[in-house]
Amino acid sequence: MTLASQRPRVETVVSDGPRSLRLSDAEDIAQLGVWSIDLAAGHVYISDGMRRLCGMSSETTVSEAIDLVHPDDRAALDLFRTRIFAPPDDSRSEVEVRSVTGDRTFQVRARTEYDAAGVVVRVHGTIQDVTSSRELERRALHDRRLFVDAQRVARLGTWEWDTQTGECVWSTMLYELFGIEPGSPITFTDYLSLVHPEDRGWLEARWRRLASDGQPVEIEHRAVLPDGTRRVFRCRGVLRDAQHPHVLIGTAQDVTEQRSTETRMLRSSQRFTDLVAIAPVGIALFDDDERLVDANEALCRLLEMDLDRLRGTEAADLAHPTDRAHPLLTTAERLGRNGDLRVGQRMLATASGKAVYCELSVTGSVADDGQRYWLVVFSDVTDRRRTAERLRYQATHDELTGLPGRVAVNELLGQLLGGPEADSVAVLFCDVDNFKRVNDSLGHDVGDELIIALARRLERGLPPCCTPARMSGDEYVVICSDATEVDGVEALANRVARLLRTAVPVRGQLLRVSATIGAAVPSGPDTSAADLLRFADAAMFHAKRQGTGRVALASAELIHTANSQMLLEGQLRDAIANDGLVLHYQPVVGPDGSILSAEALVRWPHPERGLLGPGEFLPVAEQGDLLRELDRWVLRTALCEASTWSMLAGNVIGGGPGVAVNLAGLVPGDPEFVEIVSAAVAEAGIEWDRVVLELVETSLIDLPSRSRAAMAELADRGVRFAVDDFGTGYSSLSRLKELPAQIIKIDRAFVSGVATEAADFAVVRALVDMARAMGRACVAEGVELESQFHVLRSFGVEAYQGWLLSQPLPAPEFHELMRRGPVAIPSGS
Repeated sequence: MTLASQRPRVETVVSDGPRSLRLSDAEDIAQLGVWSIDLAAGHVYISDGMRRLCGMSSETTVSEAIDLVHPDDRAALDLFRTRIFAPPDDSRSEVEVRSVTGDRTFQVRARTEYDAAGVVVRVHGTIQDVTSSRELERRALHDRRLFVDAQRVARLGTWEWDTQTGECVWSTMLYELFGIEPGSPITFTDYLSLVHPEDRGWLEARWRRLASDGQPVEIEHRAVLPDGTRRVFRCRGVLRDAQHPHVLIGTAQDVTEQRSTETRMLRSSQRFTDLVAIAPVGIALFDDDERLVDANEALCRLLEMDLDRLRGTEAADLAHPTDRAHPLLTTAERLGRNGDLRVGQRMLATASGKAVYCELSVTGSVADDGQRYWLVVFSDVTDRRRTAERLRYQATHDELTGLPGRVAVNELLGQLLGGPEADSVAVLFCDVDNFKRVNDSLGHDVGDELIIALARRLERGLPPCCTPARMSGDEYVVICSDATEVDGVEALANRVARLLRTAVPVRGQLLRVSATIGAAVPSGPDTSAADLLRFADAAMFHAKRQGTGRVALASAELIHTANSQMLLEGQLRDAIANDGLVLHYQPVVGPDGSILSAEALVRWPHPERGLLGPGEFLPVAEQGDLLRELDRWVLRTALCEASTWSMLAGNVIGGGPGVAVNLAGLVPGDPEFVEIVSAAVAEAGIEWDRVVLELVETSLIDLPSRSRAAMAELADRGVRFAVDDFGTGYSSLSRLKELPAQIIKIDRAFVSGVATEAADFAVVRALVDMARAMGRACVAEGVELESQFHVLRSFGVEAYQGWLLSQPLPAPEFHELMRRGPVAIPSGS
């Protein structure tokens, strides 16, 4: 699949052509493909079975097929290729590789042919899909580990005894229980030597009788371990099978502690009676006809009956009427009268008819007079069960609204999509418009009340076939089990939009809200719950781009885009984790051309699509919740690179130009904001006053006290904060003084018209004057024309950024720009 000639030659791929269909069928049955390389003739042969197996088209060449291999396995594949083209040593080689998606495993084998001089002339090989066998091996190993763990927990070992040879095979746990070095040869005689002398005679007779009549044996005996310790073992043995009548198998369990406890209890019947009487759990004694003979006070209180009323009651009559399908004790009898058994949870009925849940433990025994009886322990687990149900409810439902949460949504969708009416299922993804403004301006308590009010509207206004849920924040999901009942998905989406387009009274004021809605239905039988939610989410984002309160349905094109975005999101996640991104730097210069700082701008060298700008992948990062990790990567990388920048005499003052990083996902409200920034500064070893953190204007308005405190702490250390794109949000000049920032970046929307538009001219001049009066510096963004530069300089703007001075540059080119000295600035008045 991934082999190519070691010699430079024209590569020819030969298909099967008219070769026998039997070979093709055999390849499909065996999940096998065939390939060969003829170096002398310069031909490569790939069977049709291999192409089908590996997902190769008829046009795929051997060299291109390497892209079908998982990146982590390509080194092993290269080693395999080196081996098969090596001088004569081992004519057969093999390697296992995964598909590029990692969900399939292939075993590649090759045999190399050499000429008389030892030169490779041909390589023949096969490729086989071994995914299923490897999964079976993994499961077998897992099951074996669970089996060993279970033995250790139960202190139980297994054994096998060949009665003809006397040889025994013990499990590792059994060696440990008997205090013998694991793996030591063991015989039946060795085993008998460990049995207590007083038990040895009758025990051997019982085992010999099992060997002769084949009837299962269950016995208990004492043992004296090599270190002198005395233990009690419960052993069970049966014939292995009819084909091996001389081989016995069984288990041995260390029950010393249990028997020690029982012995102490049975020494005094009065003591035992007292213990039962004061036990906090219900205990009852049933005769062989399953009628209650005796019970302790705890059981009487549990069932709200006195002992006289309980005596003679059949065990089945204690069960709640809704839980009488399986009688309490007959199930235990079928499994062995003399063994202990945990029946599990059963629902009983009190005298008043109230249901109580009990965990039942049953043991069968024989009294001194030979009468058989059942001893049953009733552990009241009603509160525990209700707690578990409450915890499950909390885990699957939103705490604020009581609506089903993300876990419940996935479970419900999984059930619906797996049912017969999966084609009728629909999902609506609803996002409350401008909800952040409510939280920021009125507080989170008001926001919570609004979320609850909208949840109640959805519960009251949706038809029975629809289930509302809350995913997170201001996002609701509506799951419809049958869209035909609501006249189709579009009608349902419009109905939900009307429900969420309302005025909600909250704390004496009327909040008018709306929601943007995306709707999706299954695109095929393989659509999963995650797919459906993703399609609806993509449709919602599509609707949001058209404005607030809009509705959009997930079309085939939109689904394709969502799938592509999911792929791009995964690639971006890998790029962030593996340093697959790069930074360009656009200098910020003073009026004399000196480089004061540079803004770090992220780029993504995509392996297939080339160099991508932030506009192409930041939306993907936002939808994939990757903005925070992306910001951390940019911050760490920018500070590390800036710490190495050369300093030119007269160009800057201090340790070098500053570096500005624009933050969108990592904001002052993040609990780890100060810690993350401090760690990045320490790792880079850069001076604090060279670090500039840019935040958009809207993120700095109505900051909570915690965010202001975080910014103040970093500012005290020397970090500077810049308001990016000032003037485009909801701010005004009067609020400028409230912003906890040292730098104002004038938005390019004003800069572009500063030399031609009177309004822009006045706004920028007023902004510069006020910033100067309040001790803040101004940076003009998007300076592209000489006229803009001259007007801004006449205002006294301290710093400029834009293509007129320099475009964003890769790190090496930015270094060269710094080495050349001040940036050339436009001349003129």
